[in-house]
Order: sequence, then structure tokens, then C-alpha cells
Amino acid sequence: MKKMVGANLKSETMKLMEKRSGMEAEMNAIIEQLCQPGGPGLSGNLVDSQGFPRADIDIPVVRAQRQRLAELKIDHEGITEKINVNIQVLHSSRLTSTPKDSGVEMNQNASVVSADASASLQNLVLRDSPSANDLDMISSPPFAMVDEIADSSPAGEDGLQLGDQIVKFGNVTAGDNLPQRLASEAQVNQGHPIPVRIMRQGALINLMVIPRTWQGRGLLGCHFRIM
Repeated sequence: MKKMVGANLKSETMKLMEKRSGMEAEMNAIIEQLCQPGGPGLSGNLVDSQGFPRADIDIPVVRAQRQRLAELKIDHEGITEKINVNIQVLHSSRLTSTPKDSGVEMNQNASVVSADASASLQNLVLRDSPSANDLDMISSPPFAMVDEIADSSPAGEDGLQLGDQIVKFGNVTAGDNLPQRLASEAQVNQGHPIPVRIMRQGALINLMVIPRTWQGRGLLGCHFRIM
């Protein structure tokens, strides 16, 4: 039953994403028309300097386009909220139905880096609304969770936090032999940035981390619990 519900919810979410993509295409088309050279823009005056209706634009059409754009924005916010809820439900469902008794001590074999706090902020991209990348999250759900981070570790400096759920670590996604694959990925890329995609409080976040040595053990200074 849970699998059936999950499959139905996934199908519904993908349909919602397709619908939202259609909304975005329509919104972009309207914006392009309104903002073309000589156009009225999204909120420009429809009257000339003397207070008369502008003769160079079709005022009823412009008003209709602006009204339609406002409606689409409201609908877009609603459908994005629904997508976010569905993704969190799908993710929570997987958490409660998968074993959690294995892990990988990334202190021993790997770590995550940033040159400094400023670079760390530049490396982090938080998306408020899911899009194509969220399909990756649905088809390849998080496979590990950060449950330990050492003080002053590269993992913490690069933006990883306790409770972050790993969707992708370099070339590593869900599958077999995860501890070995994670450790190998970090070792092979020591000193080089690794793109890491995480799920944090229902939002997908992209981090750029660099395995490196530090005063503590290993290259990451954190522990990943396999989910």
C-alpha cells in the first residue's frame, strides 16, 4: 500500500512540475512581450506625459496581459508549495521504510573543504522552488545523512550541517557499497572541488566541497549514516 501511495504521489508531483513548467513558459512569453523595446513593461505608465492614453500600445491587451501575469504568479506560488509538500512526504516515506543501521565514518577516509567562509557562501546555492533537479531527488532519493561533524572540520566550513541528507556526492548516488564509494570519491578528489547535492528541511541545496587534510582525522571530519 505504501509503495502504491508513493508511486501515485510521485506521478502527481511530476504532473505538477509539468504544469508549472507550462505556467513559467506562459509567464516568460508575457514578460517578453511587455518588456520588448518600446513596450510598457510590467508596470510602466499607459498614458503619455500629457495624460492621454498612449497611442503606441494596445492598452486593453496590455492590461489583460498584466492581469494574466498576476494570476499566473499566484497559481505558480500555489503549485510550488504543493510540489514542496509532496517532495517532503515522498522523502519522509522513504526515511521510514529503509534500514538505518549502517554508516561511513568520513573522518577516516574523506572530508569536505572550502578556502574560507566567503567562498563557502558562494559555493552554496539554495533553491526556493524545485524544478528539474528535483526529479533527480525523486528518482534518486537521499542515501545518507550527516549525523556527526567535528568542530572546525572542513565539512562544517564548507556548509554541511547535522541532519543534511546526501542526494549526490560527486559521482556517488544511491546504490551498493556506499561507504567504500564515498571514501574513494573523496580520496580521488583530494584537493579538488566535489559537487554535493543535499536535502535540507525540504529544500535542495548544492554545495561545492574540497577533500583536504586538516588538524583532525581524515579529509571530511564528519560521519555519514547510510539511510
